[in-house]
Amino acid sequence: MCAPRDTCRTVHSIITVISKRLEAGQSQSQATLLSIFSQEYQKHIKRTHAKHHTSEAIESYYQRYLDGVGRNGAAPVLLELANEVDYAPSLMARIILERFLQEHKETPPSKSVINSMLRDPSQIPDGVLANQVYQIIFTDTKGARNQPPQLFQSVTSGHSRQTKT
Repeated sequence: MCAPRDTCRTVHSIITVISKRLEAGQSQSQATLLSIFSQEYQKHIKRTHAKHHTSEAIESYYQRYLDGVGRNGAAPVLLELANEVDYAPSLMARIILERFLQEHKETPPSKSVINSMLRDPSQIPDGVLANQVYQIIFTDTKGARNQPPQLFQSVTSGHSRQTKT
């Protein structure tokens, strides 16, 4: 099973690319490998963005979210959903939040309102959704800023690091 921050298929394919570079004797620093990982992940998100934003996909994700929190509101439903559909958790949170607000407000929410709620989940009028978004923020901050994803670390461990002087 993938770590919550990782999307299984994407991470596996990116790690395969990095592993091949390492096997070919291309010695690169961990910072360089992280940069490659980031670039490949961004390409994946750009390639798949449209399919995740169809009205059918949004409704499917929203229903899956509602079903998941209906079973257990404390479980990391948004993280698991993003992982299952191979999409960035923060972008999945945006989709679900926007759909939630459309259902509960008479006018479509502005981008500034959504951005504000994503930065500060306490502004979200539903406690369960606020907690789900907080879980994503916490996981994203913990995983992305403090250390590379666990799968990435396993690939790069044991390989020499080059340092700039």
